[in-house]
Amino acid sequence: MNSDFSRLSDQCHQVLEACDKAREGALEQTRLLTRNAANAIRAVHRQEFTLAEQLLTEARAISDALKANLEPYPELYFSGYTQDSIKEYVEAQLTLDLIQGNPLPLPAELNVEVSTYLRGLSETIGELRRKCLDILRQGYSEEAERLLDLMDEIYALLVTVDYPDAVTHGLRRQTDLARGIIERTRADLTTSLRQECLQKAIVSLENKLEENGKE
Repeated sequence: MNSDFSRLSDQCHQVLEACDKAREGALEQTRLLTRNAANAIRAVHRQEFTLAEQLLTEARAISDALKANLEPYPELYFSGYTQDSIKEYVEAQLTLDLIQGNPLPLPAELNVEVSTYLRGLSETIGELRRKCLDILRQGYSEEAERLLDLMDEIYALLVTVDYPDAVTHGLRRQTDLARGIIERTRADLTTSLRQECLQKAIVSLENKLEENGKE
């Protein structure tokens, strides 16, 4: 083989071998990151907040490592599977903070891309609905109203992000889905409130009838 082509072959193989090795490592990290995020969300809904925080600390370390390790390979860092796993971490972190009433961390504080952060934020709406329904099983609560207000605020932010999908990576579709989730949750809260008012009215009427019967 011509020496020029030989050197070219060696160089190409070295570069691609290193890229493939980075890709394999990233795939393993993204799977672990997704699993930690899912477990953290599960812990939040079980009110196991200490466990959720531990899992999110681990998830943050993995997310940061992905960004550092893939810095020489932006095509891998900005690939769908990498950013999707980071989105899951963002969703889990924001779900914990929103439910606990903590200040909302900004994208730079989580060391993530803005578009990935917004997609994670949009998916917290589904988790907030899930929490609302858990609360409503015990009856109407002002905490459920607080969560609905947060859902409205998130949606109000998302609808202002009017950029092409090439920039936001599918955020518009997630925003459209979020609107339906919020409206169903609002309907559930309204039904729960009416039921509570009706129950109070029935109890009040029963008490009055008992008092009249004693006279």
